[in-house]
Amino acid sequence: MEASVILPILKKKLAFLSGGKDRRSGLILTIPLCLEQTSMDELSVTLDYLLSIPSEKCKARGFTVIVDGRKSQWNVVKTVVLMLQNVVPAEVSLVCVVKPDEFWDKKVTHFCFWKEKDRLGFEVILVSANKLTRYIEPCQLTEDFGGTLTYDHMDWLNKRLVFEKFTKESTSLLDELALINNGSDKGTQQERERSIDMNFLPSVDPETVLQTGHELLSELQQRRFNGSDGGVSWSPMDDELLAQPQVMKLLDSLREQYTRYQEVCRQRSKRTQLEEIQQKVMQVVNWLEGPGSEQLRTQWGIGDSIRASQALQQKHEEIESQHSEWFAVYVELNQQIAALLNAGDEEDLVELKALQQQLSDVCYRQASQLEFRQNLLQAALEFHSVAQDLSQQLDGLLGMLCVDVAPADGASIQQTLKLLEEKLKSVDLGLQGLREKGQSLLDQISNQASWAYGKDVTIENKENVDHIQGVMEDMQLRKQRCEDMVDVRRLKMLQMVQLFKCEEDAAQAVEWLSELLDALLKTHIRLGDDAQETKVLLEKHRKFVDVAQSTYDYGRQLLQATVVLCQSLRCTSRSSGDTLPRLNRVWKQFTVTSEERVHRLETAVAFHSTAEKILQECPEQPEAFNEMDQFDEIEAVGKSLLDRLTVPVVYPDGSEQYFGSPSDMASAAEHIREKMKLVSLKKQQLRQPEATTPES
Repeated sequence: MEASVILPILKKKLAFLSGGKDRRSGLILTIPLCLEQTSMDELSVTLDYLLSIPSEKCKARGFTVIVDGRKSQWNVVKTVVLMLQNVVPAEVSLVCVVKPDEFWDKKVTHFCFWKEKDRLGFEVILVSANKLTRYIEPCQLTEDFGGTLTYDHMDWLNKRLVFEKFTKESTSLLDELALINNGSDKGTQQERERSIDMNFLPSVDPETVLQTGHELLSELQQRRFNGSDGGVSWSPMDDELLAQPQVMKLLDSLREQYTRYQEVCRQRSKRTQLEEIQQKVMQVVNWLEGPGSEQLRTQWGIGDSIRASQALQQKHEEIESQHSEWFAVYVELNQQIAALLNAGDEEDLVELKALQQQLSDVCYRQASQLEFRQNLLQAALEFHSVAQDLSQQLDGLLGMLCVDVAPADGASIQQTLKLLEEKLKSVDLGLQGLREKGQSLLDQISNQASWAYGKDVTIENKENVDHIQGVMEDMQLRKQRCEDMVDVRRLKMLQMVQLFKCEEDAAQAVEWLSELLDALLKTHIRLGDDAQETKVLLEKHRKFVDVAQSTYDYGRQLLQATVVLCQSLRCTSRSSGDTLPRLNRVWKQFTVTSEERVHRLETAVAFHSTAEKILQECPEQPEAFNEMDQFDEIEAVGKSLLDRLTVPVVYPDGSEQYFGSPSDMASAAEHIREKMKLVSLKKQQLRQPEATTPES
């Protein structure tokens, strides 16, 4: 009988075992009667349950039954006492009927129990509550009878419920675990797996049952009830003492069976996990060697342009994305296999290592193929990028060469020539880079045979190789044509530089000649103070004319060179057309001016020489001046020289220029006049002696 079945009856506390004992160590059974009518059936059920708890050894020591009739009628007490004969006749040693303060009919009650003593089989005594200690020690009596024994009926009932539940669940769980464990130890592997599959999960959670058992055992081993804190210490009840070894035994059995069950579950879980890993490994291997490899087999081209290579790269990224999902599964599987290898059994190591090796080989091989393909496409993209840049450079260079050169001056030609050389150098570097990229790509393509997946890629490789070599040869031819055109353009531009240089130098010669003419007119104005100085000035003037002549000849030679260069370049000079007339015009002006300067200096030399000769002769030699014509001649020369100083230089084009400023000319004229005055005085001095001679 279980307490849970008769729980409503037990809660009524119709009878209870308080844990107290009489002087013979017999258990004390207390029946507290109340004012309400007590159901004998419920009381009988309660007594049957309570008497099933103690052990046979305890029962053999007999029971002392305390019938508390203080709140009941005599008829009820009598009925209860008589009922004890049928329920526990052999175990009852003494029945103590606690009488109420209102005394029952003594004769009736005493006579009745005395009369029935032999028939009942136990002694029945009537006693008041305060006299009960004559038969039972106070420490074994509850507080209701003036004792010190603490008893909490609901606490006891809860413990009984927990104990019975634990006993029932643990017993059932032990049977289930034993069935599972025993089934896994017998028969073949398939039989064990079928047995485990049929009874794999117990009806209750073993962990929960074990926890309940430990908590119950802890409660049973305490010296107090949970509700008796602060009370008097007491020895545990016999049913609690009996329950402890039973709970401990059940816990030991449960732990043993649960440990075996956990091992069974672990083996099953390991086998299931191993089978799942095998299945996933085969899925990864089958996909990588099947659809994954087929995707790579269809991708062999490298594209013929940047756009085509980028499209192939995008397609390859899609393939890599699909592979990444399977590689993620590979990483997870590899971690699971590594964990099993660290904690696995000897029998699983070989199988696990074989799976790990197979999975790693396939994944690494496929990853290497993907990486090789990616590197190949990247190299192709770089090759086409360099080829496109080089093509654009060649187009720019060719466009520059096709445009006719029309520079403004030699500096712009030099700049254009420098730019041309830089572009040609850039093309050389670009072609060199293209060859390097192309060779690197060809080397990778030559290694593609090792990743051909058993497929003959000779035709595909030949197409790629022909394309790469064709691009490089085409760029080489275009570069060679540009170089030839650059050589021609360089020669032409150098000739143009020389042409501009000749034109600039010729223009400079004209400027120099103009400066010489200007200097001749503005600074070469002195005629000298005497004949010697005038001769020196005349000699300097001739040297000055030689410099001008050299400048004129240099300009003529440069202009002749420009004519030759223009004929070579088949172009007309932009400056030589007006430079030659300018040169000739300036030269004619210089020639006319120079001749006028020479004429003036020669006249001045003649004037100074004659004047100095006249002025230096002594008056004592009058014979030297016999001819007065010399004085007339010098006067004529002086007047002629003075007249020339006032006359401008008239050029062939009708223009006129004066030597120096009017003040400069006035100064020169004044000096001549002074010398003419001296000559005139000399003449007068010579004439005076002639006048005095006749008179004398």
